[in-house]
Amino acid sequence: MTESLYRQNELSDVTELADAADQSPVADSGVFESPETAARPESSARVTTADPGTDALAAARDHLLSLQHAGGWWKGELQTNVTMDVEDLLLRQFLGIRTDVETVEAARWIRSQQRSDGTWATFHGGPGDLSTTVEAYIGLKLAGDDVDAAHMADARRWILEHGGIENTRVFTRIWLALFGEWSWDDLPAMPPELILLPPWVPLNIADWGCWARQTVVPLTIVCTLRPQHDLGISAAELRSGRRPDTSPAPLMSWDRLFHGLDRVLHGYERFPVRSVRRHAMRRAAEWIVSHQEADGSWGGIQPPWVYSLLALYLLGYPLDHPVMREGLAGLEGFLIREQTDTGVVRRLEACQSPVWDTVLTVQALRDADVPRDHPALRRATEYLCAEEIEVRGDWAVRRPALPPSGWAFEFENDGYPDIDDTAEALLALHRAGDPASPDVRSAIERGRRWLRGMQSHDGGWAAFDADNTRQLVTKLPFCDFGEVIDPPSADVTAHAVEALCVLGNGHDTAVRRGVQWLLAHQESDGSWFGRWGANHLYGTGAAVPALVQAGLPRDHLALARAARWLEEHQNADGGWGEDLRSYVDSDWIGRGVSTPSQTAWALLALLALERHETTAVRRGIGYLEAHQRQDGGWDEPQFTGTGFPGDFYINYHLYRQIFPLAALGRYRRAVDGG
Repeated sequence: MTESLYRQNELSDVTELADAADQSPVADSGVFESPETAARPESSARVTTADPGTDALAAARDHLLSLQHAGGWWKGELQTNVTMDVEDLLLRQFLGIRTDVETVEAARWIRSQQRSDGTWATFHGGPGDLSTTVEAYIGLKLAGDDVDAAHMADARRWILEHGGIENTRVFTRIWLALFGEWSWDDLPAMPPELILLPPWVPLNIADWGCWARQTVVPLTIVCTLRPQHDLGISAAELRSGRRPDTSPAPLMSWDRLFHGLDRVLHGYERFPVRSVRRHAMRRAAEWIVSHQEADGSWGGIQPPWVYSLLALYLLGYPLDHPVMREGLAGLEGFLIREQTDTGVVRRLEACQSPVWDTVLTVQALRDADVPRDHPALRRATEYLCAEEIEVRGDWAVRRPALPPSGWAFEFENDGYPDIDDTAEALLALHRAGDPASPDVRSAIERGRRWLRGMQSHDGGWAAFDADNTRQLVTKLPFCDFGEVIDPPSADVTAHAVEALCVLGNGHDTAVRRGVQWLLAHQESDGSWFGRWGANHLYGTGAAVPALVQAGLPRDHLALARAARWLEEHQNADGGWGEDLRSYVDSDWIGRGVSTPSQTAWALLALLALERHETTAVRRGIGYLEAHQRQDGGWDEPQFTGTGFPGDFYINYHLYRQIFPLAALGRYRRAVDGG
């Protein structure tokens, strides 16, 4: 996203479409309305001048500048759901290191997230989730909560009404099996011999998305060794007696084939070829150890981290072994403890996002006219140059000749630079870095080459790998925990196209193919699906600026349709919002309580189309002003980030600060004629 978006051109016909839409009453547009979309109380709203966005922009800029760390980076909390906290306690119980203090503190957090119906959800305001509720119940029982207490009885009643532990996801039942509360025989087979399959054989580990392969490799060890440790409690009261529907799938179907394969693999588990099994277990252990990061993590994310520790422990690695010691110590850096009215609460981040938060913040500050030579931006660009990855990772399996580069999401994740972070890092360095600096110039050149080289054959870009699109792996009975492959997505493709255009590659074949991919993947309603953010607002907010940057005329039909979709989905309070249920229920697409980040995404798209004079944009800016806190920030309890669509969601605590500042800055630039 660059300053060239702000150049003043004559408004195209697409503006006339929006002006016509503006004349229609909001109530007639079919938008989502809720009492929760009402403006904040007057006492908490900022006092603003008559010049829209000016005071809000200055306050937001200063607030975001104040959040920079001494090392040059920004990092907000990455909040998920309570399964992270329960599984951390279960890991410590399994290893024999759980303490009363950490259990009490974690239990306070888990209780605080329970909904009025007794359930736990996967995102703020979402419906109860069976697996999450089962794990939360077990965590609180482990902490000593009385099963007859009202909050436990309510949870248990709901669990049984919705099928009990028999109907939970595979991951939940693996945790139960670790403590003898579920039979290993009733879990899908995952033999460690998978590690021996070469890349050209279907179901090899390169066929899995990077997050999935890092999780599956250690789980093949865990599920092969089938341990049963003492949990100290029982989950028997959560059994409903109702097994999932196991009616036979059609004879000629993938489900039928893979369930048959699962039965074969279970038979092999009883009588494996011992020499092959020993070799596979050794190779899997070596793979796990070789993929540990400098901070002790695996991939910087919770699932492979905890399962890798479990697998190595079961293979005989003592807790004082350097790999185990560093892994456990690293978890401490992902813990957040804070004082509340009920005492200290303790929660675990599933991941941390310093690079991502920094590259987005740098661009937002430049949108707010913070100069390149500002000390905060100098420190940030120095940090980003130091974070470039110059070693090969798993991505090289598909791109063996491509020289390494890229940026990861986390503090430490050299094995998995990601395309999204790389695109945004290149934009940040281009916009804020010293153009005379050899370090900046060389980092941009290496990153550009790597980004271009990671394009998939269909013209799109995925998050971590190129051409990670083999659907076969998704058919395994084991794979009910979310996305397990990494195909191209509209949001990542848009960011890659935009970065390459800004860097001068707008006429490059790779960019042209990326533009065609985006046009081919526009939804029938004019929006774009958002893989890594919620949802069509995120995808559309990324695709429109990228296509404009790539030279698509602003009156192009695709952009006109996108603008109309955005304006039709503006809420009565002037903001935009999209509930995460839109991933599983199309009735929620573009509908939800207004949020600062999602409002900003819509505004960024409309501003890229030079629609700053429309009523929709002015009302969106008004929403941001009305909901800004006195300190210049915004509140946003809603989750607007996505891990696995339909299964795992994220509240990036800095999204509510970064994107509104970018929108206000671009609006001010457009109004001023910059």
